[in-house]
Amino acid sequence: MLLAAGRGERMRPLTDTTPKPLLPVQGKPLMQWPLEALARSGCARTVVNTAWLGEQIPQTFGDVFRSQPSSNGPRQLSNQERIPTPMPIRYSHEGLDFGGALETAGGIARALPLLGEVFWVVAGDVFAPDFDFPAQAVNDFLASNHLAHLWLVPNPAHNPKGDFGLESGMALNLPAGNLRPRYTYSTMGLYRRALFEAPWCDIPAGNPDGVKAALAPLLRAAMDQGRISAALYTGRWADVGTPERLTQLNAKT
Repeated sequence: MLLAAGRGERMRPLTDTTPKPLLPVQGKPLMQWPLEALARSGCARTVVNTAWLGEQIPQTFGDVFRSQPSSNGPRQLSNQERIPTPMPIRYSHEGLDFGGALETAGGIARALPLLGEVFWVVAGDVFAPDFDFPAQAVNDFLASNHLAHLWLVPNPAHNPKGDFGLESGMALNLPAGNLRPRYTYSTMGLYRRALFEAPWCDIPAGNPDGVKAALAPLLRAAMDQGRISAALYTGRWADVGTPERLTQLNAKT
C-alpha cells in the first residue's frame, strides 16, 4: 500500500494545485520512485489511497503501472528502470468517500479488503531511491510471529529525538525520559493484516464509517508485547516535507 492521501500543508503553495506525491523529484513524480521499486521487486499489485486533489493520481498513473521515462527528456530506459511486468494499481479514494484523508491506520483499515495477509506500506512522499523491497525480508517476516517489521533511519534534522528504540532486531516503545537511542520511522515497513484487526485495532475492515486513526498507537501497543521487529536503514532517504527539502533534493540531479 502506497500512502498518498495527505494534504501536504507544509509544502504549500506547491500543494495547492498538486498533491505532494506528484511533486517532481529528480525528474519523476515523487511517488513514482517507490512504484518503480515495488514493480521491479515483483509486487503483484499496489493499492494507493487518495484524498487531497486525489483525482490527479489515477490521471497520472492509470490502473496499471508500466515503465515510464523521466520527465528530464526522452531517452532509452536503462535495465534498472525497466519494469519486467506491468503492475496493477487499485485506488482507495478517501476524499471522494469521506471528504478527506483518514490518517494512516484509518486509511489502511479502509483499504484492508484490497490487501493480502502480509503487505508493504510506504509513504508516497518519502524519497528512498535505494530501497528495493527485498524478497528475503518478506520471507523472514512470514516465518516470524511479528505484526510488523519497520525500517528505521538515523534521525534527520527535523526529527532529532527520533520515534522508536531498536535493540536486537526489535522496535522499542521507549518511555519519556529513557536515554536509550531512538531512530526515525522511515515509513517503509511490512505489515500483517492482523495488526489492523482486534484486539489491536477496533475499526472494522473496510472502515465503513470513515474513522480517522493514527498508526503510531497500534505500533506502540504491539511493541510493548514484543511483536514489532525493525532494522536500521542507511541508504539514501529524505522526508520531502517542505519546499526547501524538495529544492535540496532537486539540486542533486
